[in-house]
Amino acid sequence: MKLVVDKKPGVTIAPGMIGLFFEDINYAADGGLYAEMLENRSFEFLEAEGDAGDYYTHYDGGYGWSPYVGGCAATGQVPFPERKAVPEQSTGSDQNAFPQQNMVAESMKMRTVTGSPHTVENPHYMRLETGLPMCGITNQAYDGICLKKGMEYRITFWARCVCFDGNFCVSIVKKQDAEEVYASGRISARAGTEETYNYFKKYSLSMTADETVTGGIFVLCLDRPGVVELDYVSMFPADAVEGIFRRDLFEKLRDLKPGFIRFPGGCIVEGNTLENRYRYKDSLKAPWARKNNWNRWAVHGNCRENAFHSRYSHYNQTLGMGFYEYFLLCELLGAKPLPVLNVGLACQYQSTEQVAEDSREFQEFLQDALDLIEFANGSADTKWGAVRAGMGHPEPFGLKMLGIGNEQWQTDRVDFFQRYTLFERTVHEKYPGIRLIGSAGPDITSERYEKAWAFYQAHEEEENFVYAVDEHYYVKPEWLFDHVDFYDKYSRKRKVFSGEYAAHPTSGMNRPEANTLEGALAEAAFLTGVERNADVVLLASYAPLFARMGYAQWSPDMIWFDGSRVYGTPSYYVQKMYGNHMGDVTLLTSGREKEAARQGIYYSLSYREQTREIILKAVNRNEADEGLEVELSPSWKISPEGTHFHGEVLTGESLQDVNTLGQPCKVAPKAMSGALSNGIMLPARSFSVIRIPAGM
Repeated sequence: MKLVVDKKPGVTIAPGMIGLFFEDINYAADGGLYAEMLENRSFEFLEAEGDAGDYYTHYDGGYGWSPYVGGCAATGQVPFPERKAVPEQSTGSDQNAFPQQNMVAESMKMRTVTGSPHTVENPHYMRLETGLPMCGITNQAYDGICLKKGMEYRITFWARCVCFDGNFCVSIVKKQDAEEVYASGRISARAGTEETYNYFKKYSLSMTADETVTGGIFVLCLDRPGVVELDYVSMFPADAVEGIFRRDLFEKLRDLKPGFIRFPGGCIVEGNTLENRYRYKDSLKAPWARKNNWNRWAVHGNCRENAFHSRYSHYNQTLGMGFYEYFLLCELLGAKPLPVLNVGLACQYQSTEQVAEDSREFQEFLQDALDLIEFANGSADTKWGAVRAGMGHPEPFGLKMLGIGNEQWQTDRVDFFQRYTLFERTVHEKYPGIRLIGSAGPDITSERYEKAWAFYQAHEEEENFVYAVDEHYYVKPEWLFDHVDFYDKYSRKRKVFSGEYAAHPTSGMNRPEANTLEGALAEAAFLTGVERNADVVLLASYAPLFARMGYAQWSPDMIWFDGSRVYGTPSYYVQKMYGNHMGDVTLLTSGREKEAARQGIYYSLSYREQTREIILKAVNRNEADEGLEVELSPSWKISPEGTHFHGEVLTGESLQDVNTLGQPCKVAPKAMSGALSNGIMLPARSFSVIRIPAGM
């Protein structure tokens, strides 16, 4: 196959076009990127049940915690997902609140109570009464604590010593043999700091791991009999980025070089009910004062067959990774922040709840938009700018984009278009420079999508009405191959945010095998069309981003991990290759790419001025290698010695190849280089990025 590269600039590619979509699904935040190692640290977890229009929760504040008695763990639990929830806790004096403690009922009580709380936002706490030394509590910590030998771990907790003047002892012990200790530390009850008006004190200590461990048990106990009330029991690895983000997961994101991050979702924004929607202001407080919330994905998969009770019924949000942390993450990664706000609607798939546009309550949603912009961009002498400064960031974050609603659409009951218009007027009256992202609904094939575009087109003459319209598509690989030219016929006045897309060879809960090479190649092929139409598509992000092994409500996903390991899927490497090899302007292909596509070859061309390179991206979906002869038109400036190329190629032995925790790089890019005069070989089942030195 011959490819002639003309010196004909096409359209400008928006800087940072390839970005990330982050949602707390699949335990992506708590249990994932947020480096907190313990579950239910504030004893506030809720268990969620029910179905569309009928969701409910009950308090289960002892979830994840078990008694620890005299040097012997009394957990009686098995690893998730088969593990059983700790029984609902009493807020009274029931000595049998934990059946496991029957054997020590006369000498130990462990209860979640309320009455004089550490914080009003999280009013429950753990009351521990013991007549024996070295008794306390353990935490299941998802699949158990993972330690790295030599790593320091930092423990924080708040305690009110009702009748105790000894030492708090913290340790990580072996699951089968509590006498085997892998890390330990202690602190005197007299060493507490930052005492509250009602006598809770903050305790901090560090311990270093003697061994590398998986499945360990966290223990917090008293070295002598006493009565203590505990809250916010927390454990972080010392290498957490900024003390917040799990380092190996953060580094996976850093290597993508994302141009932006859309957060916090996704359906999280809406909630299955308006009561459990994401309230960003709840996250702008000290971590222990952030109100716990049940996660919308706790009820995913509920049906009559499982009695409307998911295995993830205790999936909660601590909000430890809140809007301040999201903005900080963007700053650390050099990505533009793109927060998304609720427009007074619960998830339209799961609920009919809505706040009327003419109500006082709706005005609060509008005010939230203004306050968020002030939080991100306001000076430290403004109300919300002062909140940001008080959290440790005096300088503005530089917010430029804001999403109005997530995956909303117009119906007979829901006037989303009016809601968007009210948000647009409110925001731009005070902040005309903010670029707003609209919604085209949950797909790109239905009447909902067509109505959305008719609405935005009716406002085309209003320059600032919408910056880009968010389109979502989760489709079979074949659809992406067949629709590489999807944006070719779009009006050049239409601007698109391809906000959630992924190839789905198969799907479902906990299906890491769904992230095949075939799906990744389909995404790479589709993105060649997205890049060629960069005057239409301004932003693009794969979804979802993270999935914890055994905790995933949705598959496929870009990055999979467990308590100590992480790997990128073939789709991850496609995103990385795009994010690391973007040009400034496209080069016209004059329609020749359509004939190539009929032969199973999909390509795009761009030029990067800084490095003076042509960047060729090419997918070969065929089961045979394809030789590519590249001819540069005479107008290109080429060195007398000729032109060499360099780049990388992603391929595998089968379209069904996947990466795993055991084989994290089975499908991963490999370097390629050579003389252009010898041609370029596109391996079977491959995606290649080739950089060719040439002056404009």
